[in-house]
Amino acid sequence: MKATLTHDRTEETIEAKTLWFRSLTLAERMEMLCAFTELLLTANPRIVEQKNAEPIEGRVLVLTAA
Repeated sequence: MKATLTHDRTEETIEAKTLWFRSLTLAERMEMLCAFTELLLTANPRIVEQKNAEPIEGRVLVLTAA
């Protein structure tokens, strides 16, 4: 893999993103989780009220406790 600098998101591979995320410390990963959670709640504050999520065929797997 040749390391290059790019600002085009279409050139970012899932492998490159994985390597970047794995390079973060646990504290940095948790900070990212908090930032994403805050972003989600800012965009849709009522999301915490949603119950009984339904799976979307082929996209999301909803797990339930038996």
